[in-house]
Amino acid sequence: MTDSAFHNVAGVVLAGGLSRRMDGRDKALIPLGGRPMIAHVLERLAPQVDAIAINANGDPARFATFGVPVLADTIPGHAGPLAGILTAMRWARESRHATHVVTAAADTPFFPPDLVSRLRATSADQGTIVMARSPTGSHPVFALWPVALADDLETWIQVSDTLKVTAWAGRHASIACDFTLRDDGYDPFFNVNTQRDLDEAEAMLQMAKA
Repeated sequence: MTDSAFHNVAGVVLAGGLSRRMDGRDKALIPLGGRPMIAHVLERLAPQVDAIAINANGDPARFATFGVPVLADTIPGHAGPLAGILTAMRWARESRHATHVVTAAADTPFFPPDLVSRLRATSADQGTIVMARSPTGSHPVFALWPVALADDLETWIQVSDTLKVTAWAGRHASIACDFTLRDDGYDPFFNVNTQRDLDEAEAMLQMAKA
């Protein structure tokens, strides 16, 4: 599929998780290498998209230093990643006139620097959802979403008895985009859920600088 089918691909960092395994701390703002973790994610995603925003609930002022729009979920009730994806679709379509939006998780700072171009190249047609996949499995939060599916997603969230991303995505044309392990042996979609993960992430940064 050629890039002509894509218009203003936007990017949204999903930072709405409850961080239960990190004692309720806001994972997006936990220091990693001396900077908030989300800073690494924004820095990695921004060059790959035409516009970028953060999806997060609560006080948006805590993200003010990053200078990007902060989008609260468009539907109430903490519906998880699907609510963030819906919010991303609405913003991308209505504010950026984009055909697609790519989402990324705020707790996954090492995802590939060519994520978006690879997802776009894998797309079968303009209506296909493209999800990242690595040797550890599928990573549905890292995906290319056609914004035209927003109404269908909103209906699903309101009436379905499951809020699994893959359950909704499975109702539509979708395809996997495969990524290999990093040169250091880590999965590029390594995410930080616990203090031990954070320690590993610090070690990965130090190895990259060595």
